[in-house]
Amino acid sequence: MSTAETVKNSQYFIDLEDQYGAHNYHPLPVVLDRGEGVFVWDVEGKKYYDFLSAYSAVNQGHSHPKIVDALVKQAQKLALTSRAFYNSKLGEYEQKITSLFGFDKVLPMNSGAEAVETAVKLARKWSYEIKGIAENSAKIIVCENNFHGRTTTIVSFSNDPDANQNYGPFTPGFIKIPYNDLSALEEALKQDAGHIAAFLVEPIQGEAGVYVPDENYLKKASELCKQYNVLFIADEVQTGIARTGKLIACHHENVQPDILILGKALSGGMYPVSAVLADDHIMNVIKPGQHGSTFGGNPVACAVAMAALDVVSEERLSERAEELGKMFRSEIDKLIEKTDLITKVRGKGLLNAILINDTPDSSTAWNICLKLKENGLLAKPTHGNIIRLAPPLVITEEQLMDCVSIIEKTISEFKR
Repeated sequence: MSTAETVKNSQYFIDLEDQYGAHNYHPLPVVLDRGEGVFVWDVEGKKYYDFLSAYSAVNQGHSHPKIVDALVKQAQKLALTSRAFYNSKLGEYEQKITSLFGFDKVLPMNSGAEAVETAVKLARKWSYEIKGIAENSAKIIVCENNFHGRTTTIVSFSNDPDANQNYGPFTPGFIKIPYNDLSALEEALKQDAGHIAAFLVEPIQGEAGVYVPDENYLKKASELCKQYNVLFIADEVQTGIARTGKLIACHHENVQPDILILGKALSGGMYPVSAVLADDHIMNVIKPGQHGSTFGGNPVACAVAMAALDVVSEERLSERAEELGKMFRSEIDKLIEKTDLITKVRGKGLLNAILINDTPDSSTAWNICLKLKENGLLAKPTHGNIIRLAPPLVITEEQLMDCVSIIEKTISEFKR
């Protein structure tokens, strides 16, 4: 068969990636070709509910018309200037995002990992120039089982062997403590407050399996940081932009971080956009030439992010996530009563996970996801026996209940 006659089905595209791409992911065997709202279609035309939302990047739904329109219009006009010059979109975007989240300044970047790196640099610089820590001795407290990205510095403070094995030598200056453990945080602060610049934390640990901390954990952690003159950094790349039922997850406890990290749904998944927000007394330590990005703050990114933030407020996505998240967990709790295959559901808003009654090294959760795919719903396991369930926030109550039916049908049919 000639190349022109090759059947370009799912297997064709899977084989292409397998042959020519690095094997740094293990995708579910589905090749997606189109998306709209809560739905995606594979190359054969089969329709699925998307229950991963590109790890919460497409909170506003796939190809939201308002965001697409902003992207196209700006791309046709001016895409990139670098920061060597001013552009007519950046200032408007900066005003919008700082007003919305309640900060003096924003530093625009592209990926979530870049934003975390930026926050780490910012906290260290603040600690030397404002707090008065001796140069090159600042430490940052992080939590075990964290996921903040894949750069060398970030994997230096990961305890996931897949993330850091054979990538050393590692960046020093990090103290690891258990997540959701205020006494461990206080002990670390007491022991070395004079050298600690910041506490970096996910309000909910997403990649670790949607671990929701105890009530008031964030509030008390923030208070401890203030007590010891340490910056409280919230990594809301996955939990921000309405995913958990509030604009950012910290708002569930009325916490305003000293440094806020955003990404993913900041662009509705349309374009890589991330941001680090802080007030002047922190952000002003960075002077011209001391940090930057060629693409950070480019006109397309700014136009897309402004449209994406407008969609969140106009369509009341925070409120929808809060309401539908409670409904979803309630329905899954009913299912748990009927099966021994699921032991627990946990989450906030529409960031949820179910725990499968098997060991983390089993293939049960993966096989359930394959069965869910057959039944028209796409989800992915994390940490072996946990399945994360996070649809786009534009999902309707009727669609959500349809998805609950698919999950129930799949679990009832599943044979170990």
